[in-house]
Amino acid sequence: MAIITDTKARNIKPDDPAIPHGGITGLALHATQSKGRGKWVLRYVSPVTGKRRNAGLGAYPEISIAEVAKRASAMRIELAEGKDPLEERIKLKTEATPTIPTFKIAAETLHRDLLPGWKNPKHGMQWINTLTEYVFPKMGSKVLNEIQPGDVAEVLKPIWLTKAETASRVKQRIHAVMAWGWAHGHCQSNPVDVVGHLLAQQPGKAIRTQHHPAMPWRDIPDFIQKHLRPGNRPEVTRTLLEFIILTACRSGEARGMSWAEVDLRNKVWTISEERMKAKITHRVPLSPRAIAILEAQRDQHKTLVFPSVRDRVELSDMAITSLLRRLKAHSDTPGRVATAHGFRSSFRDWCSEQGYSRDLAERSLAHTIKDKVEAAYHRTDLLEQRRELMNAWARYLSGENFNVIKS
Repeated sequence: MAIITDTKARNIKPDDPAIPHGGITGLALHATQSKGRGKWVLRYVSPVTGKRRNAGLGAYPEISIAEVAKRASAMRIELAEGKDPLEERIKLKTEATPTIPTFKIAAETLHRDLLPGWKNPKHGMQWINTLTEYVFPKMGSKVLNEIQPGDVAEVLKPIWLTKAETASRVKQRIHAVMAWGWAHGHCQSNPVDVVGHLLAQQPGKAIRTQHHPAMPWRDIPDFIQKHLRPGNRPEVTRTLLEFIILTACRSGEARGMSWAEVDLRNKVWTISEERMKAKITHRVPLSPRAIAILEAQRDQHKTLVFPSVRDRVELSDMAITSLLRRLKAHSDTPGRVATAHGFRSSFRDWCSEQGYSRDLAERSLAHTIKDKVEAAYHRTDLLEQRRELMNAWARYLSGENFNVIKS
């Protein structure tokens, strides 16, 4: 069959039948509504589906007879290789078009990037867990460029006033995810920047700050004797709680305590700066009762001092909280159970009542000195003076009579 000429192609009329190209099987020029203009179509049977398909190769005269022959020949080669040219075009287009991630995928990607930079892995888990709990159910499936300030507001409103601190953290983390998306070209703005206009004003931090419910210090000895000492259903959580009370330490410091930190001969527990809130190494003088507890724990685990019974891993904060709830440990806050952290407040009140100096009490709690000038002159942690204080505290908790040594 002779190849179509430009003269024949230019004379094609709207009602004319398709004119075969003549050089490529299945390729023809189809008439349009304009005289002298047409559209190139390659008809073929898909080797993938077995169905007839029509592939448009452009308009005539913009696509010349010679040019369309090149395009059609390339498609015929694909057909000979068992490929469907139209499907191949879709694949290329899909691969060339960047996929915009959903908020959940973006958050998980950013979390993996940030995780190595967190000194405490728990902070990393808290970061993603808050998004999992509060954000993903409502916004996780939305792609980044579709998220509007109203979507963010709907996530935050249920907790904005009732859980102000948590809501503020969630807002910061949503902002970080959207900023990541903006930096990667997945969205053109950060909706969190203006979401404040859709939310009520939170109460000031001083108003919403709540102190940890604490057991009155006068009630603690009786509480220990009745609920925590051996002979009263001893378990590691009860032993750990007594140790926390004895040392006035934070729950996490005791739960993560390792034998490498303990010097039984010198009766000192040294907590590294990495595990301290203030990022300053802290030495804790150990009273005779604290030493007795540690001696009883020596064969429980090679590394951890207070491992969980079942999994032999670090106990969770919830384990202590659950124990205090089961014991209905009363506090100075009506309707609320005493917390592990609250015992630090109880200790501080006891120190004041017994006439111990503020400096000695604050150092025992590992509180940092806010006054920079004052802090510059402190060259010692007063370990031995604090030892006398902690021994007196331990004697008081055991119900013994003693003479207070004021410092």
